[in-house]
Amino acid sequence: MSDRVVVFYDYQNTYMQARRLYHQGWEDWNMGQFDPVALARHLAADSPYDRHLHQVRIYRGQPDASKQPGSYGASRRQHSQWESDPLVELVTRPLRYPPAWPKERPQEKGIDVQLTLDFAVMATRGEYDVGIMVSADTDLKPALEYVAELTTARGRPRAEVAAWSVNGQHCRRLAISRRNLYCHWIGEDVYKKVQDKTDYTRSA
Repeated sequence: MSDRVVVFYDYQNTYMQARRLYHQGWEDWNMGQFDPVALARHLAADSPYDRHLHQVRIYRGQPDASKQPGSYGASRRQHSQWESDPLVELVTRPLRYPPAWPKERPQEKGIDVQLTLDFAVMATRGEYDVGIMVSADTDLKPALEYVAELTTARGRPRAEVAAWSVNGQHCRRLAISRRNLYCHWIGEDVYKKVQDKTDYTRSA
């Protein structure tokens, strides 16, 4: 049987990395968005081994409807689009608003913890054969280290990472000491194929 691939997205981190690498700061905020399922299919196929995409897990902070009604509505429309695909499992946590908000931006709270926990627990339970983590957040390293130890002990599952690249220049990628994690470098040609230019601030 082919290996089950589960792709884990730290969505906001991955979106911001794409925006910095492929776009200018003055461009509309939908520049940097990508189709998580289309990209996950590319990552699952980016291997000489027999693999298939089993699940796409997206982790993201959720704006408060009373504080940011526009952002809340846009995020819900985008989430609805993602969840129309049965492969998608969306995990959200409320954004944390600092006392100085709106002068200070809200922050994601608990998303990295939830992603780390799920990556490790699902590996322990044998719920995937290959887990691909898409993020540059170093707070996620403990989960990669844990799964790498499982691989040494059991032979599986396998932890891999993915990161953007352009013109031979690579974006930040996750790595752990004394382990050679395979990295799927996602070039600009792939980004253009999976880019999502939809303006979710506009209701249908």
